[in-house]
Amino acid sequence: MDYKYIEQLLERYWECETSLEEENILRTFFSQDNIPVSLLRYKSLFSYEQKAKLSEPLGDDFDQKILAMTGQEQPVKARVISLHSRLMPLFKAAAIVAIIITLGNAMQMAFTEEQQPAANVAEVETPHKGASVAVVKTDSVKADTLSNGLAKPEQTIVK
Repeated sequence: MDYKYIEQLLERYWECETSLEEENILRTFFSQDNIPVSLLRYKSLFSYEQKAKLSEPLGDDFDQKILAMTGQEQPVKARVISLHSRLMPLFKAAAIVAIIITLGNAMQMAFTEEQQPAANVAEVETPHKGASVAVVKTDSVKADTLSNGLAKPEQTIVK
């Protein structure tokens, strides 16, 4: 008997070019009792699936028995983690950064408030640059540094 078709199917099977129908043909062929000696080495590959169907599957208690023999507990089931719980470490880090920046700004303001009046005095003492215009100032107040009181307003004309 000529088995060229089966050999061609086997070649296509090894190149992953067979369809499901062709693979079923190979399984059916190798499930027979009368197989040529040259193809006998492939019988266990294609008849394994049919033998596995006949054997009993493992029971539900198999995992428990194996785990009891190894002394390990059953694995913990996966739980659902919400988006809020996943982002909680990010929220905590952002809060810590915000606190550090706030404290840093407060410290900086404490140090710059002491230096601020000196900078304002320097700005007041600089002369006005530009065209001179006569301006009448009313209600100009001079502060008396010795008595910490206010003197009477003076009217001056600036040229």
